[in-house]
Amino acid sequence: MPEAIETSHDVQVECEETSSVLRNLSVEVDAGRVGRAFDAAYAELRKTARVRGFRPGKVPRKVLEQMYGAQMPDQIERSLVSETIGEAIERAEVAPISEPDIEAQRPEPGQVFRYTVRVEVKPEIEVPDLSQLVGHRPSVHVAESEVEGEIEQMRDRHAQWVEEPEETEAADGHSLVMDFVGRINGEVFQGGSAEGAELQLGSGTMVPGFEDQLVGVKAGEERQVEVTFPEEYGSADISGQDAVFDCKVTAVRRRELPEIDDEFAKDMGDFDDLDAFRSQIRGDLEGRRASQADQALDQSLMECLLGLCDFDVPPGVVDRQLQSQMQSLYQQFQGRMPDEMIQQQLQRMQEEGRPAAERRVREILVMEAVAADREIEVSSDEVDERIQEMAEAQGMEAAQLRQTAEQQGWFPAIEAELRDKKVYALLAESADIQEVEPDSPEGEEEAEG
Repeated sequence: MPEAIETSHDVQVECEETSSVLRNLSVEVDAGRVGRAFDAAYAELRKTARVRGFRPGKVPRKVLEQMYGAQMPDQIERSLVSETIGEAIERAEVAPISEPDIEAQRPEPGQVFRYTVRVEVKPEIEVPDLSQLVGHRPSVHVAESEVEGEIEQMRDRHAQWVEEPEETEAADGHSLVMDFVGRINGEVFQGGSAEGAELQLGSGTMVPGFEDQLVGVKAGEERQVEVTFPEEYGSADISGQDAVFDCKVTAVRRRELPEIDDEFAKDMGDFDDLDAFRSQIRGDLEGRRASQADQALDQSLMECLLGLCDFDVPPGVVDRQLQSQMQSLYQQFQGRMPDEMIQQQLQRMQEEGRPAAERRVREILVMEAVAADREIEVSSDEVDERIQEMAEAQGMEAAQLRQTAEQQGWFPAIEAELRDKKVYALLAESADIQEVEPDSPEGEEEAEG
């Protein structure tokens, strides 16, 4: 049943709890205040109305009603709602967490004006005994083969191209430096010629058959290559056409990998020898694995916590979260892929992304509930320290980043990040933490999460 709320003499409010996260406010504005609103609106209109036959400010009310009466109720409705909705929400002691949904009757002079406000509020979440939580943290292992694999990747990235002797015949893997001119029906075509071009044999970057016909070529040698462009080639002018390329190879190069020794380690950084370099690689891998394990632990704790808490989620907040995720996706890919593809991704997210958005809202709400229950707060000094860390990581002055944070409204997000970190630390301290192997069902589940 709606609950009557004590309000001012000209505004009456009833509040109905339709669910744990929804409130319906029925608001009545008495006829006297409605009449005064109409009087004030027409008085203001009289000051500016220009009507033939009447001096400015002297147009009769009835004439104004005839001319503007159809549009006046919309103006009065907006005015009365704007003036009274704050009071109604305050009197009902509700704290909206999304934009209220308003439905109003058409106001008439001398009659009560009624409207309803649908308000979403935070659910009341009963924080469980945190000692019931069970968390899974994947163990951290780094095999020697993984260290060597990292070193091999670095070695590969620092390979150099070295010219082969002139008598060397080119093979797959060699890089050719060459000039070429392509012709279709004896005519040079646009985009078919180049000087000093580099081509790695076996890379598949050229038209099918082009690279195969250059196998065995030597530096200084000229060779003619005949190919047929695919039917689905990017340019319609040459799709499906036969072409002849006159090629002159000026150099054949091989890819030379550096030796893995103490000198290589010194080239990679401030290392005395190869052992020190390997030790650093292992430490970096262990650090990354430990960070991943901590994230997996947090996810497992969240999964368990949500399983112990049963609460409704405000649908409007989920809508807002989904829109935020879609906006982030658009910003991420804008300019990096065709807009049509981005719109397809956004449409898919709109249709399929609601469960993920609801899950994120549940996480936010339950973290806020635990923080409030345990009186976890974030001080301004902690925010300053975090901004200092961010500035150092980005090579910026802290004052400059703080100014940007103020302009962009980052402070709530920074505070939420620091609060969540404290909450997860509390959960881990309270829970039964079990170590699992990364390839165990528990470890795989948390890694995917």
